[in-house]
Amino acid sequence: MEHRDLNHVALHVADVDASCRFYEHVLHLRSMTRPTFTFPGAWYRLGTAQELHLIGGRKESVHSGNRGNHYALLIDDMDAWEKHLQSIGQEYLPRRLRPDGAFQIYVKDPDGHTIELCTAPTA
Repeated sequence: MEHRDLNHVALHVADVDASCRFYEHVLHLRSMTRPTFTFPGAWYRLGTAQELHLIGGRKESVHSGNRGNHYALLIDDMDAWEKHLQSIGQEYLPRRLRPDGAFQIYVKDPDGHTIELCTAPTA
C-alpha cells in the first residue's frame, strides 16, 4: 500500500462566485468541470495533477494563517507574481526567505484562507 499523490485540497467558502473571481483573477487558476453535486461549488486545477475544490455554504469561522492552516503553490517567478499582485492591488505578506533558500509570500482568499506562493528551495 502506498500514497501516490495529493489529489485535491477542499475549502469551504461562503460565496462561491467571489471565491471563483479570486482564484481565477488573483491566482490565475484554471477552472475544471465539476460533477453535478446537490450543493454549490467549483473545481480548479493546481499544477498538473492536483485540484482545488471549493464547497459553498460556509457558515463557520475560518482559522488560517502563514504559521497555521494553509496550503502552498510552487511558483515559477516570484518577481512576476509580486508585480501581478501589486498591479491588481491584492494585499499579501511581503517576501520572506526560508532557511532552505526558498522564497515565500502569502495571500488570503475572500474567506480568509491563507495561500502560500513559494519558490523551490535552493540546492
